[in-house]
Amino acid sequence: MSDRFTGFRPEALAFLVELALNNERSWFQPRKADYEALLKEPLERLCAALDQELRGRGIPLAADPARSPFRIYRDVRFSRDKSPYKTNVGASFPWSGEGGGVGGYFHLEPGATFVGGGMWHPAPARLAAWREAVVGDRAAVRGALEDPGFRATYGAVYGDRLKRAPAGFAADDPDIELLQLKDVIFRAPLAEEDVFAPDLPARLASMLGNAVPVLGLLAGLPGLEPSGGHTRD
Repeated sequence: MSDRFTGFRPEALAFLVELALNNERSWFQPRKADYEALLKEPLERLCAALDQELRGRGIPLAADPARSPFRIYRDVRFSRDKSPYKTNVGASFPWSGEGGGVGGYFHLEPGATFVGGGMWHPAPARLAAWREAVVGDRAAVRGALEDPGFRATYGAVYGDRLKRAPAGFAADDPDIELLQLKDVIFRAPLAEEDVFAPDLPARLASMLGNAVPVLGLLAGLPGLEPSGGHTRD
């Protein structure tokens, strides 16, 4: 089998559909080799090719075929849903250097495939720094969020939000919607033909490159989480 990424096959999405209907070990285990051939190995090849694209374009994100992909196995220890497997595959691409907890993300799921990023569930110190930046350096924050490439690709940031203004901030602040955010994330959908195409790494690199103004803003906030980089969970 070639190590070159040639696109995901339609059978990969079909496998995820079947997995959603048969989310149990007795179904998955006899088909684990199919999962690896259709999803795990192509995702690893995608990460390797994407890393080359990111480096070639000078985009400060890292894609590692060994560390970027998330595991297919769900952590069910504290969940009422004991389904053992995720019904999607994904990979994270952390910001290089300083800026732990900030990065890009690729998500493959039938009918819900996207590329995105930002900072999800940031530590209290990082979230406080975001809010201070919103009111203390509005020009920089708005400049990043209104960057033409970012706006054209992602539109705006979003995330879970408070129902009221956070403590210490005015309810009538002109950027109250940014202040209420508990996550600062963004996403853009991908069509099925995009994920079947061999140029997906280049497409992802271009889309992630348009997120650099916002990712750079977030990475520069104080209150960094430990920069552990990738996750396999």
